This record gives sequence, C-alpha cells and structure tokens, in this order.
Amino acid sequence: MTESAQNITVYLEIGQKKVVAGALDWPGWCRIAKNREQALKDLGVYSARYARAMELARLPFPGPVPLPLSALQVVEELQGTGTTDFGAPAVAPEQDRRPLDEPSLERLLVISETCWQTFDAAVRAADGKALRSGPRGGGRDLETIQTHVLGAEQAYLGKLAWKFSKPDEQNLQQALAETRRQVRLALAAALRGELPESGPRGGSVWPPRYFVRRMAWHVLDHAWEIEDRIEEK
Repeated sequence: MTESAQNITVYLEIGQKKVVAGALDWPGWCRIAKNREQALKDLGVYSARYARAMELARLPFPGPVPLPLSALQVVEELQGTGTTDFGAPAVAPEQDRRPLDEPSLERLLVISETCWQTFDAAVRAADGKALRSGPRGGGRDLETIQTHVLGAEQAYLGKLAWKFSKPDEQNLQQALAETRRQVRLALAAALRGELPESGPRGGSVWPPRYFVRRMAWHVLDHAWEIEDRIEEK
C-alpha cells in the first residue's frame, strides 16, 4: 500500500481503560492513551521520532512530520483485552493475517533491524549517565531495561511457535545478538510455511506480521523511554 501524508491508515484497539493506535503499514509506530482522541494525537506527534528511526533504513516515510490528526485514517477498530488496558497491544489487525511473501519479509526485517539499531543507539547514549526516575522514584536502570527487552523478545518468539533454547552461558549483549538472530531465522521459516498455525496445546499463535509489529513497538517504546530519561550533566 502506498501512503501519502494525507492518508496514513491506522487501526484502533479499544479496551475499557486504554486505546492503542497503530499505523498499519509501519510496525512500531504505535501509541497508547486513555481514549481514542489522545491515542491518535500521540501517534501523530510521535511520527517525527518514528521517521528519524526509519531514516536508518532509508525507507520512504510519508511526511512532513509531525503529522496532524487529519492525516490519520482509521480503517479498523478492534476489541481490546486486559492486556490493552495494562498498556500493551494485544490484538492483531486484519492486515497482519495476510500470508507473508518475500517483499513483505524483506521490509519487516529492515524495520526490525532499524528498531534494534535505534534501541542500541539509545543504550550507547545513556551509558555512564543517570536515568531520571519517575514521579515516585521508580523506573528501571539501563541494564534492567535491556534485560526486560531481551526477555520480551524471547517470549514473543514463543508466541510465533518458534522453538528457542536459551544458551547456558551468555552475557547480555551476546544474548541480545543471539535472540535477534533467532528472530531472523523464525521469520524466514514463516515465509517457507514451516511454522505451525497453533501452539503445542492448541493455543493461539501470532501471525508473523503481528509478531514484528508487537516486537517493534516494544523495542522503540523502550528506546524512547531511555532517550527521555537521560539526565544530562
């Protein structure tokens, strides 16, 4: 799908307490707020940060940024879950259920790599610096954020029905690199039709496109968290 700045297709995932707004053609460009109006407004504002990330991939991002509300076209509304109200996307839009083809896989891999690069750059920028605490003194430190992102990506691989065995001895950076390698292998297997359509006990499995959407959102969300919490001396 070719988009212009006046036609960014968006889906909404509507829970009882929170609403997810995501750009259908741009995995990782996703915001969550207490109502649909704020979620869409935040999505437009964050187009500038997302566009900067996509510059690394040299993907033609529709502009100018930040985008106004008038540029966002809601084409699908989904019923959210408890996960939505917790503050995370939980439901795959219909577009993500399409079969994966080679051009789509290549684009998804490029976006995944770009999100990882953005996260790694934020980590490097924060190295040796304090991270600002939240209003009640909370907030993970840098290593804990990295460990959290690592654990999430490994859990997401399970939702893709990819058998991932954690190595016995790896440092954090080695574990991140190995997990990302497994993501590439899993998506390639999905293209070849080698992944099951249900879990070992009949549980639901994420479509590959949604797997990338969810992973990209989580990686970028924490990259931006790090950027926002760095305390400059």
